Amino acid sequence: MWGRCKGAVVRPNVISQFPADDYVRAMFGKSLLLAAALLPAPAFAQSIGDVVSGHLVSGWRLEGGSQMAAIRIELAPGWKTYWRAPGDAGIPPRFSWQGSQNLSGFAPHWPVPDVFVQNGLRSVGYDGVVTIPIELHPQDPTAPIGVEGKMEIGVCQDICIPATIVFSADLPPGPGADNPVIRAALADRPKSAREAGVGAVICRTEPISDGLRVTVSIEMPRMAGDEAAVVELSDPSVWVSEPAVSRSGGVLTAVSEMVPSEAAPFSMARQDLRITILAGGQAVDIQGCTGG
Repeated sequence: MWGRCKGAVVRPNVISQFPADDYVRAMFGKSLLLAAALLPAPAFAQSIGDVVSGHLVSGWRLEGGSQMAAIRIELAPGWKTYWRAPGDAGIPPRFSWQGSQNLSGFAPHWPVPDVFVQNGLRSVGYDGVVTIPIELHPQDPTAPIGVEGKMEIGVCQDICIPATIVFSADLPPGPGADNPVIRAALADRPKSAREAGVGAVICRTEPISDGLRVTVSIEMPRMAGDEAAVVELSDPSVWVSEPAVSRSGGVLTAVSEMVPSEAAPFSMARQDLRITILAGGQAVDIQGCTGG
């Protein structure tokens, strides 16, 4: 039977292990440790349903006509899944909306993630229960959104397995139901550079044999706890190393190497750089930098 919430019809969700297609092989191939840990289904003693469950939370319509919904993921104790930029020891999540009706785009609102270190490898993600708000953009704001989607994720403990959450819903126009779980996840967001008191953000680049080395100097107050950085480019095909982070007074420095698919030096648009600083359960999201 379908569940109903103020006119929204949310169909039963399915979570299962999905086949190791080119995407999964590529993601696991980034780390030899993960590649070795990707076991065939018969070798995995636990049911995937015992490890992770997930469902769509229908949410409400925003004033502009978009739908604020969410994917809620529950993990068994000791298991984790990953943020949008998971690091070499993680698997990036992937969304698909094929078959949806009246849907022109979407925007995830990622809560602040945690930093995990295991066997000397760093990953960035979540454990326990995580709610990921998803803003759905309809083509016609006055019409229902027919959602047919899936979220492909990696879940890891001592081994890593790929899994998919499949969801389906009919989301009518109208206010819908305000959801405190989604509200809490939206509130658990990184601070903007302005909110965090960030000053100048200066990038220096130098070519290396197979790409580019980027040094980012950020004027910002020290955060509580050990500070870690994640550096991203808008082009996901460029591999970005885990940054080496240091601090001198009010300036945090992150040094990262970037290698494109052709493994050669390249030009980087500084406005395409995104830096996230993580520490003590908080995060700062910095968009772009200037030359120096």
